[in-house]
Amino acid sequence: MIKKLIVFASIFVSITTWGQDNTASPYSYYGLGEVKFKGTQDTRSMGGLAITGDSIQLSLMNPASYSKLKLTTFAVGATNSSAKFSTDAEKEKAQRTSFDYLAIGLPLGKFGVAFGLMPYSAVGYKNESTIVDTDDTRYFKSQGNGYINKVFFGTSYAFNEKFSFGIDINYHFGDITNEFTERILEPNFSQYLTRERNITQLNGISYNLGMLYNTKINSKLTLHSSLTYSPESKLSTDNSRNIATVIYTTSGTELSSDDVNITVPNKNLIIPSKLSLGLGLGENKKWLIGSEITFTQNKNLVNRFSDNTNVSFENATRFALGGYYIPKYDSFSSYLERIVYRAGFKYENTGLILNNESIKDYGMNFGLGIPLGFSKVDLGFEFGKRGTTTNNLIEENYFNISIGLNLSAKWFERRKID
Repeated sequence: MIKKLIVFASIFVSITTWGQDNTASPYSYYGLGEVKFKGTQDTRSMGGLAITGDSIQLSLMNPASYSKLKLTTFAVGATNSSAKFSTDAEKEKAQRTSFDYLAIGLPLGKFGVAFGLMPYSAVGYKNESTIVDTDDTRYFKSQGNGYINKVFFGTSYAFNEKFSFGIDINYHFGDITNEFTERILEPNFSQYLTRERNITQLNGISYNLGMLYNTKINSKLTLHSSLTYSPESKLSTDNSRNIATVIYTTSGTELSSDDVNITVPNKNLIIPSKLSLGLGLGENKKWLIGSEITFTQNKNLVNRFSDNTNVSFENATRFALGGYYIPKYDSFSSYLERIVYRAGFKYENTGLILNNESIKDYGMNFGLGIPLGFSKVDLGFEFGKRGTTTNNLIEENYFNISIGLNLSAKWFERRKID
């Protein structure tokens, strides 16, 4: 057990120092950035459906699931994302590999606890353009990177076999940098660029409440239901702005002059309240189908700085439909029959409005749960589209490959023989 704890602590420390440039979406510039999926890879492969708890697999979307655990469980996941960005005139590609979660769950009788680290949101984009005016031609570039991570601790209590309740406490922290540069190309070319750099450091606490309820319909079928609610919370920020004239050497080194720091106001950024309701039907260890709808009060979101005039926010809605199928979970003759086959669909109105266009996100998911004794490797594949080319916006077509490792074992078992 001590060795496993040491390995876990080592991975936890190394993950916190991992570079967080884990998105390339131009839409990550706005609000809190691109909000990352909270769950493990098995729920992601079902379109984000998380309406049940598992005795040997950690679920992170609903804290009520922690009390369902029967074994100590360690979970870690990552995703490789490929995206194609299109406008009416241009196309571009990008690829990123991102850390998704690192968590451990402990069964304590009717109680269960879990703790870990995961990204809450990420910023990572780069846009370049040349604008021809009546007086001159100018080159513009905007780029940004950064993250908001969260460390969480949660606990759950099972009142009986049907009903459980849980709560997560999350501490958010991180920093985001946005940079804008401009250069005159014509009529008088300038090798110097004007650069504006905005830096935001953030921290704050949020909460997530969850309930799970299931009941037998007959000897085979079980009805599953879930509810999660996150009240609105606020992140404190420390904003700074630097404006300078810069030039880059052939090696890429930046040389600056006329360096000026400008005082900009700090503001509290909002993590909006969120309510999710789920319902499903299934046969234990055989199949499940269900749906979940999520309402997020994104209308209350604000940007880190007040310079954006083409952006506003509306309340967001997310719908997920998905499920799994296991041919025969205890088959001795066929390993393929023990594999969990998953599929799902998601639709989301993200709540972001640009140039009077609501930004929407569609996706299809497929996945496999590959058993390794009490442990499991989860593979997931996602095809999706975000945004539109209407009104000079960007359409993003993405393909994600996700992998999750779920290790389960009895850690706190008393020895019977000394």
